[in-house]
Amino acid sequence: MNDKSHLSNSYKNILISEIENSKALKVGLIQLNRPDVLNALNIDLMKEVVEALETFDKDDETGCMVLTGNAKAFAAGADIKEMADATAVEMLLRDQFARWDKIRKIKKPIIAAVSGFALGGGCELAMTCDMIIAAEGAKFGQPEINLGVMPGAGGTQRLTKAIGKARAMEMILTGKMFTAKDMFIAGLITKVVDNDLYLDEAIELAKDIASKPTVAVQLAKEAVLKAFDTTIEAGLEFERKNFYLLFATEDKFEGMKAFVEKRKAEWKGR
Repeated sequence: MNDKSHLSNSYKNILISEIENSKALKVGLIQLNRPDVLNALNIDLMKEVVEALETFDKDDETGCMVLTGNAKAFAAGADIKEMADATAVEMLLRDQFARWDKIRKIKKPIIAAVSGFALGGGCELAMTCDMIIAAEGAKFGQPEINLGVMPGAGGTQRLTKAIGKARAMEMILTGKMFTAKDMFIAGLITKVVDNDLYLDEAIELAKDIASKPTVAVQLAKEAVLKAFDTTIEAGLEFERKNFYLLFATEDKFEGMKAFVEKRKAEWKGR
């Protein structure tokens, strides 16, 4: 699937581009683009994000994706105007988080490049990604409690699994913001970099991953995510099956042959 012709002109809330990669496959870049409201996440924006991710995921020329905002905000939260007057039944029927579930099913790695505010739904969106590169000035938080609600897009679950019960309780029950350094120490963030370098660092990491054997990358991601869903016994069984499955790929034979012959492997992506 290589038809990405609609990516450049059909979106109103995001910007899409492809970054050439001399190492191997391209990197797909998705930028949230509602700067007047600090990239607040409304239904239309999330629909576009999911569609773009799914398109890149199906494209044979794309090896990894980067999701970012702008210098002021990755995303400052959900668009409260969409929910302010909603009833419980309306929210249930709207089922707005169904699209979020689709991000969990993206096979290729997604890296969040975060600067400025990543609050509420913005923090949750960053956590749906597989890695987070953050500018040193970034601020993370789950302030929903201050609006009389609580996280609803995975915050209570992903945050707790990432940083532990005590820290997650503090973030969620106080609604306070925390620095990128705080979140790096807690284990939420992959790397903290200078404010001007957060996107460059995320793209370089994405390029590195895109240079690896595609099927192995996807199955390895799948196995890591499985660790959050199951017991250690079931997880080990799942890991083992994915490991064995890779012995059916051309890249496995090429990778091991190249190692023995002391040369660089030439990946086929199959």
